Amino acid sequence: MTAGGAPKAGRKEWIGLGILALPTLLVALDVFVLLLALPHLSADLGADSNQQLWIMDIYGFMVAGFLVTMGTLGDRIGRRKLLLIGSAAFGAASLMAAFATSPGMLIAARVLLGIAGASLTPSTLALITTMFQDAKQRTVAISLWASCFTIGAIVGPLLGGVMLEYFWWGSLFLIGVPVMVLTLVVGPRVLPEFKNPEAGRLDPASVLLSLGGTVPVIYGVKELARDGWEALPVAVLAAGLVIGVLFVQRQRRLSSPLLDVTLFAHGRFTAALLSLLAYSLIGGTVMLFMTQYFQAAQGMSPFEAGLGMLPGMAAATVSFAVCPIIARKVRPAYVIGAGITGVTAVLLTFTQLDAGSGTAVLIAGFAVFSFCGAPIVALGTSMVVGTVPVEKAGSAGALSQMSNEFGAALGVATLGTAGLAVYRNEIADTVPAGVPAGAADAARDSVAGAAAASDGLSGPLAETLMEPVRVAFTSGLHTVAGVSAALIAVAGAFFVVLMRHIPPVGQEEAPPEPEAGTETESESETANKTEAAEEPAPKVAAV
Repeated sequence: MTAGGAPKAGRKEWIGLGILALPTLLVALDVFVLLLALPHLSADLGADSNQQLWIMDIYGFMVAGFLVTMGTLGDRIGRRKLLLIGSAAFGAASLMAAFATSPGMLIAARVLLGIAGASLTPSTLALITTMFQDAKQRTVAISLWASCFTIGAIVGPLLGGVMLEYFWWGSLFLIGVPVMVLTLVVGPRVLPEFKNPEAGRLDPASVLLSLGGTVPVIYGVKELARDGWEALPVAVLAAGLVIGVLFVQRQRRLSSPLLDVTLFAHGRFTAALLSLLAYSLIGGTVMLFMTQYFQAAQGMSPFEAGLGMLPGMAAATVSFAVCPIIARKVRPAYVIGAGITGVTAVLLTFTQLDAGSGTAVLIAGFAVFSFCGAPIVALGTSMVVGTVPVEKAGSAGALSQMSNEFGAALGVATLGTAGLAVYRNEIADTVPAGVPAGAADAARDSVAGAAAASDGLSGPLAETLMEPVRVAFTSGLHTVAGVSAALIAVAGAFFVVLMRHIPPVGQEEAPPEPEAGTETESESETANKTEAAEEPAPKVAAV
C-alpha cells in the first residue's frame, strides 16, 4: 500500500497493461494502413469515388458514434466483458474485410470494425484505472497506453508498405486477427472485471440520440472540409447539433443517464478535455500538411514519408515515458505548459519556411513538436479519468477519445480548409504558360492533384509546374502553422492558469474506492473494500 492508502499494482497488472496495449495499437494501425491499401482495393473491387469515401470514413463515423454508448455500457455489463466481446467482433470483422468481394461487403465490414473499435478504447482506459489505483503508477500506465496511438501512426504506413509489396491488400486487415486471439486467450487471466450494478438500465432513446448527434456532426465537419460550404453538409451538421442538445437535455432528466453531463461541472475534468481537443485539432492538421508536403511537394513515396515521420514518433514515445516521472516533482500544469510552449515555438518556426527549405527542418521540427506534445496527451488523459469516480471511468475514457476524434475532424475542416484556400489563391495565377490545361486545373485544385498531373509531364515541364506549387503550398503551411500556434498558446495559457494549483502526481489525496455495490474481481480492489468499510474513501481521484 502507498502512503495515501492506494494499493500498488503488481506483475499481473503490468502484464495486463501489455494486453490492453494490443487492441489500442491495432485501432491506430487500422486507420493508417487503409490509406495505403485504398488504391489497391479500389482497383480490385471496382469501387467508385463515392464508395472509396465511405470505405475510408465509415469506420471513424461508427467509432465516434458509439464511443459514449460503449463507455457507459462497460460500466454496466463489465469492462472486461465488453473488451473481450469487442475484441472478438473486431477479429471477425477483420476477416470479413480481408476477404471482401465487393465494395458493399467491405463497407459493411468497416461498419462492424468501427462499432467494435468503439468498445475497445474506453474499456482499456477504464480498466487501467481499475488496475492502477496508485496515482503515480496510473499516470505511467496511461502514458504507455497513449504511446500506442503514436506507435500505430508510424508503424501503420511502414508495415502497410512492406506488406503491400509482397501480399494482397486484404492481408492488412489480417493483422488484427492474431492480436485479438491473444487478447481473448490471455485477457481473462490477467484483467480484472469491474461493473457497477447500480448504474441502471441502458436507455435506448439516449443511444439513438447519441448516434444522431455525433455522426451527423462528424460527417458535416468532414464534408465541409472536403467540399466547402455546401447546403447538404451544413444542414446535416445543424441537425446533428440540434439532436445533440436534445441528448444533453434527456441526460439531465434521467436518473441513470447514458452520459453524466454533471462531469463537465468539474473544472479539472473540463480543462483537461479542452486541452486534448485543442492538441488533436492542431496535431492532426499539421501531420496532414506534412505528409502532403513530403509526398506531393518533395516527391517522396508513402514509405519514405513514413520514415520522415519516424523521428517525431520516436521522440513522442520517449516523452510519454519521461513526462509522468517529471510530473511527480513538477506540477502537471507546468509540465503541460512547458510542452505547449515548445509546440508553439515549433509552429512559429514553420511559418518561416520557404519552398526551398527541404524536408530536414520539417522532420526535426516535428520531432520537437511530438516530444513537447506528449505530456498534453498523457497527463491530460490521466486527469480526465483520474478526476471522476472510478465507476464512471468508462464514460470519462469515451469522452477523452471523443475529444481526439472530434478535434482531428474539426482541425481538418477549419485549419485544413484555410490552408487549402491560401494555396488555391496563391496558385491561381502562377501556373506557368505551356502547362497543359488539364494539369493546370489539377494544380489549381490541390497539391495532390498537381503531383499526380506532373507524373504525366516531361521532366522539365513537370518541374516548371511543381515550382510554383511548392511556393503556394508553403504559404498554406504558413497559415496553418500560424493559426495553430495562436490556438494552442491560448489553450495552454488557459489550462496553466486554471490548473496551476494541482500538486505533483502522487502528492494529493488517494484515488477513490468503488461505490457501494460495485462488483470487482480484482484482489487489490477487494482489499480496498475492506478498508473502505472502516474509513470511507473520497469520491474524487488524484491525477
